[in-house]
Amino acid sequence: MKSYLYRRSEKFTVADKQRITTYESRFSKKYPYTYKDNNQKIYFCKKKVNIKLITIGKTDQSALQTLIEDYNKRLNFYIKFELEVIPDIKNVKNLSESSQKQKEGALILSKLTATDHLILLDENGKSFTSIDFSIELQKKMNSGIKTLVYVIGGPYGFSEEVYQQAKGKISLSSMTFSHQMIRLFFIEQLYRGFTILRNEPYHHQ
Repeated sequence: MKSYLYRRSEKFTVADKQRITTYESRFSKKYPYTYKDNNQKIYFCKKKVNIKLITIGKTDQSALQTLIEDYNKRLNFYIKFELEVIPDIKNVKNLSESSQKQKEGALILSKLTATDHLILLDENGKSFTSIDFSIELQKKMNSGIKTLVYVIGGPYGFSEEVYQQAKGKISLSSMTFSHQMIRLFFIEQLYRGFTILRNEPYHHQ
């Protein structure tokens, strides 16, 4: 699904540059989507990865929604990104925490296909710096995944069935934020990750 050709930072002779131009022309037809890692390695992939973020409940704060929409548009410049919002469960006051997680879990699983690669945003997940997260994105894209699905659960987390389907867990912070704020923070980090991979002047060390 991928082919490593060379490092941009390497020094080349004129003959090397001509050969690389030929390689790029040939591989860009067979592997139309290119990604670059932090060490300047260039990868050519046959299929472009789709990224989806699934959340529970709509964003009811207009200021947050405006920013989410802004970063959504920015992110789609780099990759096909979809934000899917599952409506809040009705009559949650009559449900136990366990019952609410079960109902939300069933709705989350109903949105997945057999080929989706599921990653949960969970307080017990792995923590990344922004650069490390961009490298993790690179690895996922180079692995041949068709759709990378991230999920932000409800107020009580995920059901056991959802955990069993997940391929991994990540944590944005050891602090606690509202689920609506996490949506914005995560979409911004996705956008930041792609600007890092592209060596664009958005992220600063």
